[in-house]
Amino acid sequence: MAKIDKHQRVNDILLGPLERPALRWFSAHMPAWITPDICTAIGVLGALVTSTAYILSNIDRNYLWLASFGFVVNWFGDSLDGTLARYRHIERPKFGFYIDHTTDTFGQVVIFLGLGLSPYVGFNVACMALIGYLMLGTLVYVRTCVVGEFKISYGKLGPTEIRVIAMLLNTAMYFIGLKSVEWSIANNHLIFSVYDIAVSIIALLLFGFFFDTAWKQTRLFFRLGE
Repeated sequence: MAKIDKHQRVNDILLGPLERPALRWFSAHMPAWITPDICTAIGVLGALVTSTAYILSNIDRNYLWLASFGFVVNWFGDSLDGTLARYRHIERPKFGFYIDHTTDTFGQVVIFLGLGLSPYVGFNVACMALIGYLMLGTLVYVRTCVVGEFKISYGKLGPTEIRVIAMLLNTAMYFIGLKSVEWSIANNHLIFSVYDIAVSIIALLLFGFFFDTAWKQTRLFFRLGE
């Protein structure tokens, strides 16, 4: 088993060339009283804002802008906590890994549940995407412990890209509004929103990344006899 404090971080995302310099800049300009733990709390706050805004979009679609703002706050806190700790050389590998990813899981759950309680995406569809996200997250943590590689990017996509996609969906929800599609199968009429289709595609991508990575890693361990 690999030591959690010796793992290699792999984050080869599409927006990496923009995100990494931005995080370094923020780390260099953060006031001393902003600590990695405060950044983690800011990330959780952003997730709660997004979830609440999704629910309130039942009342007024303008809350979708607040949901997108919550994603920005969530990105800022969640992405900066580890970068800030490394910049200041105050890493606590076990504590940081534990707190960061337990709060990440909480944030993911509340965001997807809030999305499912909005008028735009069905609760079952949001839960399916949540299951895919949690499955992939579990695989990431297991591989970190077994292989020593903390890989959070798949197909150039990572949490940052998922947030950007969600914000683009929020924008579409605001300007396009509720648009439904009817599908008839054997005299059964299924009605779902166009956003259900988009979230379902994201869910399928998450499931695909999970099964592809799990299968390849299983074959590798089998060949090595480990």
